[in-house]
Amino acid sequence: MTTVKTSTSPDRITAIREFLFSMLGLHTVVFGIMLVATLLLTVRVALDWRTTSASNQDALASSQTQMRALELQIRPLRGLDKRVEASSHQIDAFYLQRIPPSYSAIAQELGALATQAPVRLTRVEYTQAPGSVDLTEVRMDAGLSGDYPSVMRFINGLERSKTFFVIRAMALTGQQGGMVNLRLQMSTWLRPADAAASGLPLDKNAANDVAPATPKKGEGK
Repeated sequence: MTTVKTSTSPDRITAIREFLFSMLGLHTVVFGIMLVATLLLTVRVALDWRTTSASNQDALASSQTQMRALELQIRPLRGLDKRVEASSHQIDAFYLQRIPPSYSAIAQELGALATQAPVRLTRVEYTQAPGSVDLTEVRMDAGLSGDYPSVMRFINGLERSKTFFVIRAMALTGQQGGMVNLRLQMSTWLRPADAAASGLPLDKNAANDVAPATPKKGEGK
């Protein structure tokens, strides 16, 4: 009969203690601790990277949205300087081609249109309204007589004239034997210097529209 000896509990504890305090045991324990620490650090880095990556993506998306909104806002301003320059050239061309250079040029154009129609212009009264920095309005109040086709040709001539005319009002004052009489009120414009040189009187209605100047202290006593 064979007898098997088993180690007692104190002997096993002693063996484990000797193993732990041996060089191999110490290296094994240190390696295990480092392995656990490495795993924990890896998990922490992965979590931090995921959080940072998501935050960066959100920030990038927000920046792209802001850039897109800014681009939409400034898109209408692109080429604005060129459009302003083109508008300035158009205004200069309009002034040169359609604004008469003097009062006499207005009278000559009206006379030429009346001759071409033909119609008769009577009692043409010229007045000027208070001017602005750029242009001064010249108002005309005239009597017009002729047959209906001639009157229409004259009105069409005003609208198509190179001189810029605006018809303000037109009223029938009489009709007899195929002839019609009209009262015609119209306007054109002169540059302020040309209007001042014309010597035309100020329109009374326009003068009434101008607010009176505030009296200074001591005046009106």
